Amino acid sequence: MFKSKKLVAGIIIFVSVMLATLSFYFYQVAKAPNLQVDKEDRYLLIPTGATYQTVIDSLKSSKILHDELSFSFLAKLLDYQEAVKPGKYLIKKNMGNREALQMLRAGRQTPVKLTFNNIRLKNELAFKLCRYLEADSLQFKALLNTTPVVTQYGFDTTTIMCMFLPNTYEFFWNTSAQQLLDRMNREYTKFWTEERKQKAASINFTPIQVSILASIVEAEQARKNDEKPRVAGLYINRLKENMPLQADPTLVFALKNFSLKRILKGHMQLESPYNTYKYTGLPPGPINLPTLASINAVLNYEKHDYLYMCAKEDFSGYHNFADNFEDHLKNARLYQKALNAANIR
Repeated sequence: MFKSKKLVAGIIIFVSVMLATLSFYFYQVAKAPNLQVDKEDRYLLIPTGATYQTVIDSLKSSKILHDELSFSFLAKLLDYQEAVKPGKYLIKKNMGNREALQMLRAGRQTPVKLTFNNIRLKNELAFKLCRYLEADSLQFKALLNTTPVVTQYGFDTTTIMCMFLPNTYEFFWNTSAQQLLDRMNREYTKFWTEERKQKAASINFTPIQVSILASIVEAEQARKNDEKPRVAGLYINRLKENMPLQADPTLVFALKNFSLKRILKGHMQLESPYNTYKYTGLPPGPINLPTLASINAVLNYEKHDYLYMCAKEDFSGYHNFADNFEDHLKNARLYQKALNAANIR
């Protein structure tokens, strides 16, 4: 009888020790630090189409994972090996297997904040947008130049740049080139409210034409938002009078020489639809991605009689405006004199 009790007690002790050992082991497997052990937070990028082995290889090559065996054991239990999701994931310092695997399995990736502005050309846009995303910049640029693709959004390959409104947006890293276009179209549609459309219609403009003129306003006055409505009003006055816009930035765009400081008579002979010295009306497309301030400046342009403007001779970034050519010539001479004095050619 005594021996039986001792045997039972021994079994209980053995089982208790085993349970304690197993509990400790599972605790270690699940919660003990195993990723970025004693290192700073970093991101793990899992590409579209990745397998579990791809994830393991990335963790190992980046020296994020400390113990592969415990990670794989829990990954099997949580069925992550068959549920890999692409994206950008924040791996915190001393992260445990369970926390990491639950995040990866649920696809709780960290959004990427994308800010873009000061863009003139499609290749610049493709580089800036795709630089921090999985989307391929060459594929994205190809879509911008594919007529059936841009037509579905209401643009052509020249005006498609109007669809991109400079701002800060959040994307998931694994956004594709097509998804990027779709998102930008949604933002464009959201911006063009009925009120804005009505304002455009009141000056006989389409939203695309507003963006084209806004791009010229942006190029003429990028720094001083308070002057933009006046600049917009001047160009609208010229359009109403059927006068050439004579906007220097359109020639700079046509020449693709963005370091050019002075427009000379020879430049004005360039054969290009963007040469607003040679052709009346708006150019066929935007010469940059205008800011929302420039677009709103066109929609809410200042009503005045000005037809001419010239940069101020103090290089403040503002302009001298005139409603007649004689006064404009006086302003132009002041500016030319300042350029010569500063040895700007």
